[in-house]
Amino acid sequence: MVEVRPLGMFDSGIGGLTVLDAISRRVPRESIVYFGDTARLPYGTKSKETVTRFSQEIVRFLMTKNPKLIVVACNTASAYSLPVIRSMVDIPVVGVVEPGAEAALRVTRNNKIGVIGTRATIQSGAYLEAVQSRKPEAKVFSKACPLFVPLIEEGWVDHPVTLEVAQHYLEHLAACEVDALILGCTHYPLLKGVLEQVVRPGVVLVDSAEETAREVKEVLSGKGMLASSLIGPQAELYVSDMHLNLRLQIERFLGFAVPRIKVVNSEFEEVELQGI
Repeated sequence: MVEVRPLGMFDSGIGGLTVLDAISRRVPRESIVYFGDTARLPYGTKSKETVTRFSQEIVRFLMTKNPKLIVVACNTASAYSLPVIRSMVDIPVVGVVEPGAEAALRVTRNNKIGVIGTRATIQSGAYLEAVQSRKPEAKVFSKACPLFVPLIEEGWVDHPVTLEVAQHYLEHLAACEVDALILGCTHYPLLKGVLEQVVRPGVVLVDSAEETAREVKEVLSGKGMLASSLIGPQAELYVSDMHLNLRLQIERFLGFAVPRIKVVNSEFEEVELQGI
């Protein structure tokens, strides 16, 4: 009998649920254990050392679930911590930076690629390195967009204020004539409607969630690890803190009601919170 093992995923919060959704659509027979570090977000303003330490702690927790693959569904953690995570485990680890870079190179026609993300992701230069290591002549133009995440989590994905902020952020990239724009944060796919109003005609939005899902399927298929049937819940959700609006935000990301969200404390032990 084939052992049934889940995919392990984590993000600094709930933005990685866009990756979970994309993976669930591409490999619907897989079960997924997702951890959102909602008590310690955002990662985008923290140091490389802190993000790496947090990532190591979460991977140790996920490994208790006996996963067959780990998805680092966070651009900042992928940019800062992927080599360390890969050295910790003997299973495949997929980040979100490399699939996004490869997709942008497939669709660009003028080799001018834009990247938007958190300050930490942009400052890390991870996308610049990922693109130019594959195609040295490609040019990468980056812009940190720190207001996008709070606007999305407030539910303002189609608000006039969000459109105005997007116009301000993307003005520079338009002047650089990029023809591919990497959405370098897992929250940003929820802003596709706004971003399409702002970018120049013909610019392709590269969704790192969809590209990561494609990579996950390729890895699982290549190693003969695709699940033949779904046993148990498709998604098991853990968070490190549960605030009043979190369930609503999670269901907004996933598009359906979630029966139970499990909370763990700083020791990664499951707890029951009162009043939530």
